[in-house]
Amino acid sequence: MQYRDFGKLDWKTSALGFGCMRLPTTDDNPFGGNIEEGMATRMIRLAIDKGVNYIDTAYPYHEGKSEVLLGKVLKDGYREKVRLATKSPVWLIKEADDFDKYLNEQLERLQTDHIDFYLLHGLGKERWEDTVIKLGLLDRAESAIKDGRIRHLGFSFHDDIEAFRTIMDGYDKWTFCQIQYNYMDTENQAGTEGLRYAASKGLAVIIMEPLLGGKLARPPRQIADVLSESGSARTPADLALQWIWDQPEVSLLLSGMSTIDQVNENLRSAEASGTNLLGEDELDLIGRIQEAFRQKMLVQCTKCGYCMPCPNGVKIPSNFELYNEGYMYEAVESSRFSYKRFLEEGGRASACTQCGECMEKCPQKIPIKDMMPKVHSVLGEGKPYEE
Repeated sequence: MQYRDFGKLDWKTSALGFGCMRLPTTDDNPFGGNIEEGMATRMIRLAIDKGVNYIDTAYPYHEGKSEVLLGKVLKDGYREKVRLATKSPVWLIKEADDFDKYLNEQLERLQTDHIDFYLLHGLGKERWEDTVIKLGLLDRAESAIKDGRIRHLGFSFHDDIEAFRTIMDGYDKWTFCQIQYNYMDTENQAGTEGLRYAASKGLAVIIMEPLLGGKLARPPRQIADVLSESGSARTPADLALQWIWDQPEVSLLLSGMSTIDQVNENLRSAEASGTNLLGEDELDLIGRIQEAFRQKMLVQCTKCGYCMPCPNGVKIPSNFELYNEGYMYEAVESSRFSYKRFLEEGGRASACTQCGECMEKCPQKIPIKDMMPKVHSVLGEGKPYEE
């Protein structure tokens, strides 16, 4: 296993962290609560035995059962071998006392007296302002650090770079942050700019979704052909992971592994990882793969946001992003799941009234009002794409 600096802490983290959001289940719901406990236990303990020392979970993962499972897995001396991370369900916190209520519940689930790395989960501008700041959650977290229930405070992030800078600069005691980042998300959410900004302030930066939910590990035929024609011996997953590890600002990446084979493959990749190891030929290959994916975009939306706000509440860039991803990565079911799970009904394409106000603002001249019914047809009604 390779180890890397973790921000300013006097501690080295394994290059690979185990993310416990996609554990094996006994049914067809990969995020459900029916975890296959025996297999999950073997996978996590195998990773720890091979040098993984960072385990990540969260309050809602696997319908609340991920933390419960980890409480069992980390017995028999395994808790002492790792740093444990979990996340405060900020969206459930309605009053200040809720912070401690959920934290204490998590400690009980995890069967531990402290959490090494505690994250405010899924922060964006609204949650930062309306919940974290308004309810004084940073003071609550500092109290939990003083009494030993938390060792270090950080946050995971889903919003744009402006919101990321606001949160980063809004508190001077962050130890670490967690961002979505991969070779297709260099300008999405925090992106490369956010990665470098956080690192410049001395924070450890943890990467989630390094394979974009597995999409980069199972690329469509056109993209697989680019890799095959290059003569590279790397698998799609290994190439994507090495691209992240190549960047010195990265502290570790999390992989949500579902099988023993995935654990072993990721361990092999991590053992061969390092910074500034990729040559010009491999960086050029990544560039060709990025371009091949972009050529598959059905809607040339840059997510500039000029179309917003929509008078009807439609989250136009988010709808186009899911619509594009379903087609680009040949993963429409994943996009349909996110459309129904993570977009509120009023923000979906179905709320569009075809008023056309957005089209006057769009610098790309996208026929937004004509596209919204198509987006809902595919993502909301399950109909096929119209090319």
